[in-house]
Amino acid sequence: MQHIQSRKDEHLELCATREVGFRSRGTLLDNVRLVHQALPELHLDEVDLSVEILGKRLRAPLIIAGMTGGTPRAGRINQALATVAEACGYGFGLGSQRAMQDMGGAEISYQVRQWAPTTLILGNIGVMQARDMSSSAIQQLVGQVGADALCVHMNPAMELIQQEGDRDFSGGLSTFTRLAAELPIAVVAKETGCGISKDVALALKAAGVRAIDVSGAGGTSWVGVETLRAGEETQALGELLWDWGIPTAVSVAWCAEVGIPSIATGGIRHGLDIAAALSLGACAVGIAGPVLKALEQGGQERVRRFLSRIEQQLRAIMLLSGVRTVAELRARPRVITGELKDWLTPSTLPTR
Repeated sequence: MQHIQSRKDEHLELCATREVGFRSRGTLLDNVRLVHQALPELHLDEVDLSVEILGKRLRAPLIIAGMTGGTPRAGRINQALATVAEACGYGFGLGSQRAMQDMGGAEISYQVRQWAPTTLILGNIGVMQARDMSSSAIQQLVGQVGADALCVHMNPAMELIQQEGDRDFSGGLSTFTRLAAELPIAVVAKETGCGISKDVALALKAAGVRAIDVSGAGGTSWVGVETLRAGEETQALGELLWDWGIPTAVSVAWCAEVGIPSIATGGIRHGLDIAAALSLGACAVGIAGPVLKALEQGGQERVRRFLSRIEQQLRAIMLLSGVRTVAELRARPRVITGELKDWLTPSTLPTR
């Protein structure tokens, strides 16, 4: 139990103070070019950022993505960020609730509903942990935090580098199928920094998953985080795989092609990133690392200023694109360039 607490706090410290981003691979959201409208024919105040996702309306398409839980420090972070989400009309994600299974009293660090009574709250459990739990036990975890939906996360690359991580990744898809059928709330499939391929998106849609949080390559590298914690035996592997994954923009586009709603997390830094992700088909975006750093540097007020600035940027970009709503932005023409175009061009390799 103490080991889990130590790992959680190490993760927070590394994400807040060390360089743990992808080193040479970006999100490819900068390969999306929106078309300027010199005659937008609308007032800036007419631009409506609101979206509906998983049965709740957000004032802006922003989710403070799941980061932590299970320690006193994590509890303070969750409380502060949930308070911001409630005040600003964003969604809020919890970190992995695994600690609630293994540590008595850990649930208090996840229980933020009193500070966020109307907020879209996303619970969180690993698919490999869920595989070995009954649906009723998982429903109890969800109920303890009052979550509106459950993120079931997939993190094989991270686990391979983590000394105490999983090595058996069988049974994941059948677990999604069971949970989607048996839980009374929506199940959201969530990667943890390595993105979603088209075939996985298709399989998850068929399994009954309601949405996918793509968590693509280009933001925080959780392989990198674990590499900084790793022993000598896995450090070399972690260095090799630090930039492993599918860029965020590619994952969002593939989810749209498959026809499953997506949340674009992984390397979202500003309003242009958000506009590009929404243009590619995302329903909302998730931001984690920059929000944590803002909180550490200046508390809730710094977080609010950071996210307000992003909203302001998105509103301006939507006006310059000639659109009033996020739905209109998705329907606007855009130009796909560079490496993103390569990813989205059907392969010319022979089929087997």
